[in-house]
Amino acid sequence: MIKIANAQFWVHDQDAALEFYTKVLGWEVRADVTMEAWQFRWLAVGPVDQKDFGLVLMPVPGPPMLDADGSKALGELVAKGAGGTLFLETDDCQAAYDELSRRGVTFNDPPTAQPYGIDTSFRDPSGNNIRLTQILEFDPSRG
Repeated sequence: MIKIANAQFWVHDQDAALEFYTKVLGWEVRADVTMEAWQFRWLAVGPVDQKDFGLVLMPVPGPPMLDADGSKALGELVAKGAGGTLFLETDDCQAAYDELSRRGVTFNDPPTAQPYGIDTSFRDPSGNNIRLTQILEFDPSRG
């Protein structure tokens, strides 16, 4: 069987990202390994109650992977929220919104009813999009 083990976000500062995901969101560190030979840090975090998934917090690369212009362009795209989206699910969107707001998360919008559930969004310190959704039971008769 093949399954998803990790996903990845580009981040501008791994330490700031680590602080946000562990201290603000309450996640735990899955891996924090520095490979000195390549000057590379593999940093992954994940929700405490979801042990089989990790979010890799990968630094925006510079040379030799990207030249200075490419690195700058990627960093700017990430800051604008164009680096991808992480979709989180909760049993109570309003309660999660209230708790995360108390912890310092700035939301883009309040929890809002949608055809699929109740939804809101925020960004991490690098600008990555995160959506928080409470899935409601789908009623096909309501189309």
